[in-house]
Amino acid sequence: MSRSAPTRRTLALARCQQRIRGKVAGVLLATILVEDSKTIRDNLIAALLEFADVEVLATAETASEAILVAARYAERWNLMILDLFLKEGSGLTVLRAFKDRRSDQRIVVLTNYATPDIRSRCATAGASAVFDKSTELEAFFDYLSN
Repeated sequence: MSRSAPTRRTLALARCQQRIRGKVAGVLLATILVEDSKTIRDNLIAALLEFADVEVLATAETASEAILVAARYAERWNLMILDLFLKEGSGLTVLRAFKDRRSDQRIVVLTNYATPDIRSRCATAGASAVFDKSTELEAFFDYLSN
């Protein structure tokens, strides 16, 4: 069985991994990752762990799992990376559940569908930022480093 060629997204993640080494200093990004694609989740975790001060507290594949783990780690997490289209439920449901979160808790939407309408709906639901997985990974990592 031959291995398939890397996708544009995988290559972009690899480039970002090289760029971000050591960019975040002194601030622990205690992170919950909500992504239903194992490949994307694994690649994103690898890229995040290149940050010296990132800890992935938990992952979730569904909206209900995301709400449960965010509640379980309520006092610890300060970053949630959230896909919109999940195995079950919607990232918008998760955003609405945590709209009144602590001011230090950011929820960043990372989606393949970052249309102007989706960006507006995410902002209304409480997203801190919205990035397109296919075209804005560098901007996403720059955002995390600030």
